[in-house]
Amino acid sequence: MTPDVDRTGWDGGEPKGLFARIPFADSSTYSVMKVSGANLNAATLRVPSSLIAPALVALLAACASSGTSDQVTPRTPTAATTADLEAIYQARADSALMNVSPADAAFVSGMIHHHAQALVMSAYAPTNGASPSIRTLTGRIINAQKDEIRVMQSWLGDRGLDVPQVSSDGHVMGGAEHDMHMPGMLTPEQLSELSVARGPEFDRLFLTYMIQHHEGAVTMVLDLFATDGAAQDDLIFKIASDIQVDQITEINRMKLMLEAMTRPSSGKE
Repeated sequence: MTPDVDRTGWDGGEPKGLFARIPFADSSTYSVMKVSGANLNAATLRVPSSLIAPALVALLAACASSGTSDQVTPRTPTAATTADLEAIYQARADSALMNVSPADAAFVSGMIHHHAQALVMSAYAPTNGASPSIRTLTGRIINAQKDEIRVMQSWLGDRGLDVPQVSSDGHVMGGAEHDMHMPGMLTPEQLSELSVARGPEFDRLFLTYMIQHHEGAVTMVLDLFATDGAAQDDLIFKIASDIQVDQITEINRMKLMLEAMTRPSSGKE
């Protein structure tokens, strides 16, 4: 039987103009629509479903073949492109090093001086008759603060900034005037008093003054964190955070030691 075809808008059995094929619920029926100006003519062609499936398979294969040909094959990086990327990375890293917060630089320089005085104070212990517990404490302070001084010196040097030089016994070259501006630092009079104290009196004064000294370091950290734009550098944030935790821990320990030292004896007469 010859299919029933409405040839409205067709020319010689073939569609002309702009047509859109829209599938209906019945997979064997398609509507061929011609759009011409404001007129819309429709022709319905009933085609056996056995002819539709092979046509769709051929269409999908053609689309897949076209999509594959458009894919871009990644290029293997050459030595030249790798070198260019490394140069860009290094330039950006160098730029970040030079972009230093003034508050960060002042904190690091000031904390080096601050730590240096703790070395001076602790160095008195062996010659001033300190007790074993105080000598253990001063040894721990010396090791920890020397390590932190080296890290902070390296941070300043990597950024082309002035690096305070600290001697093995804690004296800073050309930095005496800087000390007076650091919270918790001992005055020359307090330092002189500690230097001549002996035995239990040295222990008591050392704990009293080192608590004061450590509390000043904690204040410096809090001031840094309260400054806009400061401590954005990852290393500065870590240094400051470590100092805060370590100093608070030692403050609590020294307060307990001082309390035990000054507690009245409970021994019987």
